[in-house]
Amino acid sequence: MLKLGGFGFLRYSLGLFPEASAYFTPLIYTLSSLGVVYASLTTLQQVDLKKIIAYSSVGHMGLVTIGIFSSTIQGILGAVLLMIGHGITSGALFLGIGFLYERYGTRIVRYYSGLMHTMPLFSVCFIIFTLANLGLPATSNFVGEFFVLIGCFKTNS
Repeated sequence: MLKLGGFGFLRYSLGLFPEASAYFTPLIYTLSSLGVVYASLTTLQQVDLKKIIAYSSVGHMGLVTIGIFSSTIQGILGAVLLMIGHGITSGALFLGIGFLYERYGTRIVRYYSGLMHTMPLFSVCFIIFTLANLGLPATSNFVGEFFVLIGCFKTNS
């Protein structure tokens, strides 16, 4: 559903109402920046793995709207890459959390100590997708976030 909002901005807001999009760009930048910061701070306070992924998804979509409303090729390309990469990584993380919940019956982070000893292959895959969700260089999320920032700084440093 989050990616559908980004698609709506790309398809309808920029396509049908380019003057209105340009007029409201400073407001969108402000709201998106505040949304990224607020979602990130809220993510840091969570103990439930599912909520951690959900709040980080809201933060990523704030970056997507910043990239879309930058109205540059780099910003829009970065927003699309970030939506695709985030769809893959967050889907994989939600799947992993589902596996953990079925096995242990809880999603609270502190109950998963020693997971590397009981499920080593799963732990490595989960860490790789977590780092990709964080924007580790050489992952699609990093490339998307980098292009979004380039497009944003081209428009308004």
